[in-house]
Amino acid sequence: MARIAGIDIPKNKRGVIALTYIFGIGKSRAKEVLANAKVDEGIKVQDWTDAQIAAIREQVGTYTIEGELRSEVQLNIKRLMDIGCQRGIRHRIGLPLRGQRTKNNSRTRKGKRKTVANKKQVGR
Repeated sequence: MARIAGIDIPKNKRGVIALTYIFGIGKSRAKEVLANAKVDEGIKVQDWTDAQIAAIREQVGTYTIEGELRSEVQLNIKRLMDIGCQRGIRHRIGLPLRGQRTKNNSRTRKGKRKTVANKKQVGR
């Protein structure tokens, strides 16, 4: 099992897929890293040599990934909330940010449904 950027990447997967286990590296960036490190993207991780792993580590090190990226994202969200812009307010009250409708959907952001009881009608 290869260890890159503090993450154990699975050895039985192809290189492109295995690198996406690192937070901040998607498929396109994984392909770019492997191309710059001169490693074939079809080779499984278990078949990488030590020199190839070192080259990949060096390429991955040039990007902001894992803990540093997570903290940067959290600081950006905090900044939006502090300045009180539209996106910051939506973050603060836990609603979708990017113009989605909230009448029917958006359960991921709003959480489990909170049932509101009906008012009793007088005179019936």
